[in-house]
Amino acid sequence: MPADPAPAPAEPAQPSQPVARVAVDVPLAHLDRPFDYRVTPEQDAEAVPGARVRVRFAGRLRDGFVLERAATTDTDRVLAPLHKVVSAEPVLTPETSALVRAVADHYAGTFVDVVRLAVPPRHAATEKAAAAREAARTDGEPETPWPAPRADPFAAYPDGAAYASALRAGRSPRALWQVTPSAAPVSDWAAGFAAAARACVEGGRGAVLLAPDQRDVARLEAACVAALGRSRVVALVAETGPAARYRAFLAAAHGRAQVVVGNRAAAYAPVRDLGLVALWDDGDDLWAEPRAPYPHTREVLALRARQSGAAALFASYGRTAELQAYVESGWLRPVAQARADVRHAAPRVRVGGDDDRALARDPAARAARVPHDVFTLVRAALPTGPVLVQVPRAGGRLALVCQDCREPVRCAFCSGPTALGEGSGATMTCRWCGRPQVDWECPVCGGHHVRSPVVGATRTAAELGRAFPGVPVLQSSGEGRLEGVGPTGAIVVATPGAEPPAEGGYAAAVLLDTTLLLLRPDLRASEEALRRWFAVVALVRGGADGGSVLAVGDSSGRALQALVRVDPAGFAVRELADRAEAHFPPAAKVVTVDGAAPVLQEYVGLVHEPPGTETLGPVPLPQREQLPGSDGEPLLRLTLRAPVRSGGALVRAAKEVAGVRSARKSDGAVRVRVDPVVLG
Repeated sequence: MPADPAPAPAEPAQPSQPVARVAVDVPLAHLDRPFDYRVTPEQDAEAVPGARVRVRFAGRLRDGFVLERAATTDTDRVLAPLHKVVSAEPVLTPETSALVRAVADHYAGTFVDVVRLAVPPRHAATEKAAAAREAARTDGEPETPWPAPRADPFAAYPDGAAYASALRAGRSPRALWQVTPSAAPVSDWAAGFAAAARACVEGGRGAVLLAPDQRDVARLEAACVAALGRSRVVALVAETGPAARYRAFLAAAHGRAQVVVGNRAAAYAPVRDLGLVALWDDGDDLWAEPRAPYPHTREVLALRARQSGAAALFASYGRTAELQAYVESGWLRPVAQARADVRHAAPRVRVGGDDDRALARDPAARAARVPHDVFTLVRAALPTGPVLVQVPRAGGRLALVCQDCREPVRCAFCSGPTALGEGSGATMTCRWCGRPQVDWECPVCGGHHVRSPVVGATRTAAELGRAFPGVPVLQSSGEGRLEGVGPTGAIVVATPGAEPPAEGGYAAAVLLDTTLLLLRPDLRASEEALRRWFAVVALVRGGADGGSVLAVGDSSGRALQALVRVDPAGFAVRELADRAEAHFPPAAKVVTVDGAAPVLQEYVGLVHEPPGTETLGPVPLPQREQLPGSDGEPLLRLTLRAPVRSGGALVRAAKEVAGVRSARKSDGAVRVRVDPVVLG
């Protein structure tokens, strides 16, 4: 009798949600939207939201992310199937996807440009190991014990303890922590961040803590490990390599680590139940992403805090106009010590030649680059510890100044920096709007002659070595940066940003050539100079321990006055008011467009600016600046600025132009930046 035929294999069940909406890696602005694809029964289990896929688009295979699954589609065409599910690991969470979309819209960019910043490249071996580790986990694993509580510097500030209590209770306070600049423990921002993160984790939520460079990230990571334990903390930085970065990313996504520390690469970290985002020193230019659409990490975290309802903590020694705008709008609440406490904790700061007695001793104190006061301070401080001398980097291009009073030469129309052409009889023009400055007259002294000052930094160390024979003179700069110095007497000459910390703090510090930092052809020159000076003050022992700082410059300048008073808040208030008067960020929305002359001519014809928009330029850019696809053509810059209330409309208009040019396949590259950090 013949055997019964084998039963036919059962057909896979059809997916209940057969449509996958995919963000396809297509760098064209007019295609900045998700596309629908069909999920086959074999792909149903793996094509989860957030998974990496390969799809066929315009005849080519491209990468993409599944954003969501749906039961129906809006298109009438037959959907193409997903070509392949690369990985079932949901690396793009719904929260991250919403943040990427918000950042792209805020900066007139595209989703795929921002998602490259948010999700690190896949490392297959690391992903496989992480999946095996997740499969081996059990709910009964014992919880990692907490380290003993450590001192919280933030608690020494008014409302600091209340902030931590609110985090522990699951609330979401937003604060600007004005850290008093000093080498004293009360100014240990890393320990304060770690204490805030511990309070957040004790409340059942996670935290993202960011610092600008690798040295600060290492300091912050060490503080967090000491406060929370190794297993709760990961460092997410690109510098560690693709495997380590992806491992840290997955640890946060799987909930194994509740706290992520890092630099701007960690701003989008997929921390579960996010309760706190914190950022140190938002004025550092490292926070500005150098790749399109050039988002600033401060704004990314602000957008993320708004979307997720998380708490926010921004901290620094100085204060940017952007954070001051947040304070004045009520979005951030300042947390700072009382003036009496600041005077006690911070070193004593004074300006050379700022009193009659100093001038009587040294009549040239206000004109000399290194007045007698400097040698007196160094001589008195060396027996008790090292002395730091900050010298601006030599060779930088500086703005023009009045030859008589050294007042920066600004454009009479837009208040921009000026430049002088080559050769005799060259015309002085504005670097923002391009207008010639005819018959210029200094508004301070009435002078009509200008000059471009030059600083020499290397020579300073040799001069101090001759003045103090037998004393070690060390140098620290970007090319040869010292990691730290000992507590014994030595002179350390450093350029801005390369000042090494000293064991126990410096006994004194000297700020030379302060005027030169203020003359950078940049809207933020004064703000940046004060930020760098406060960074030096923070390395010096507190006033109660005899710490002292001497600045050499014009004591009537606003930035130096704020330095002497240790008053970053007062400076930020006036800086924001000046920005509002001059119509510059954050009191206005600015969009810069770089490209060749024909490209900008087309751009001007396409853009539909909102009412009240001003158009400046175009003006030529330095020849060293080039764009991919520009074929070496000279680049020009067009600047559009609008009131804050019209800022969103201006950004949308810029994005619409990008879409039109993309659809037209217009020739010529263009670079669009929204509220660029450098306006000069």
